Amino acid sequence: MTRLIFLGPPGAGKGTQAKAIAHYRNIAHISTGDILRQAMKEQTPLGIKAQNYVDRGELVPDQLMEDLVLHRLSQPDTISGWILDGFPRTVNQACFLEQLLQKLEQHGEKVVNLEVPDDVVVARLLERGRKDDTEEVIRRRLEVYRSETAPLIDYYSDRQQLLMVNGNQSQEEVTTALTKVIA
Repeated sequence: MTRLIFLGPPGAGKGTQAKAIAHYRNIAHISTGDILRQAMKEQTPLGIKAQNYVDRGELVPDQLMEDLVLHRLSQPDTISGWILDGFPRTVNQACFLEQLLQKLEQHGEKVVNLEVPDDVVVARLLERGRKDDTEEVIRRRLEVYRSETAPLIDYYSDRQQLLMVNGNQSQEEVTTALTKVIA
């Protein structure tokens, strides 16, 4: 049973690698960012609530994210396994997820941290060419990531669930490294 949580800074390649591994293992790739964008586009009740926060440049509150994850992990395609990409982002969310997985009787998840140096992340995101990806904005996002996610790395490390992967190599090399550590 493959149940994985992907951590890593913006631009580390979480989405790309999660898609590759999900395809390889034939399991659900759950990107909370994709789900939120889709919900906002479709103007679902969740999407409408989330849009209010996004429009103000604020993080979507834990409760909304938790409702989204609860709903998604309750779908039939997650029974054979899943990869969570973009959740949890905080220790509070990790505690919620731990309780949810116990309730759903889904155990044995592993947490993969894609390590990429800040300068490489900045270069990757600038190459992507999104209009909101200025170096200043990217470095701010990295600061937020470090302050919110560093405690998560300790949280999962303390539980012997953390796997570290060097994300500063070619896409193929990272995929190969991932398939080895999650075997």
